[in-house]
Amino acid sequence: MMGYYNPILQMGLEVFADRAAAAGIDGAIVPDLPPEESNALQSALHDREIDLVFLLTPTADEDRFRDVAGRSSGFLYLVSLVGVTGARDRLPVELEDFVNRVRSVTDLPLAVGFGIGTPAQAGRVARIADGVIVGSAVIRSLAGEQPAASASAFVRSLREGIDK
Repeated sequence: MMGYYNPILQMGLEVFADRAAAAGIDGAIVPDLPPEESNALQSALHDREIDLVFLLTPTADEDRFRDVAGRSSGFLYLVSLVGVTGARDRLPVELEDFVNRVRSVTDLPLAVGFGIGTPAQAGRVARIADGVIVGSAVIRSLAGEQPAASASAFVRSLREGIDK
């Protein structure tokens, strides 16, 4: 699951962790929670066998890679580009280098997100990472008279791009 820290904090970390566990959540991504300030939430989730996944950006250095990888569990979420989320016409040319630099400091699986919205982009990411994260493009695929069918067709197209 993905959500922001303030609602989690307002609910109470232990209550949130209990509810997440009861709902069958395996992992949590809290993009506005700095890893350095995550100990209390991480402890509550860890006690319930729920991973806390952190994001890494391409502007981080190897020391930051190591620090964040050491705090993350489950996988690392690699932000493919600098800027806001949303599908792009193209992914950065230096994406492979970024993934390789992070891979050199951790054994955690690496999943790449931000800006992925086409089958070709999903295929490119799948060749270099362990996971492909698509958000905004899936939301856009829900528009129209048959949202479930549209989203299903879009996800199938991503799968075809990954399988090529």
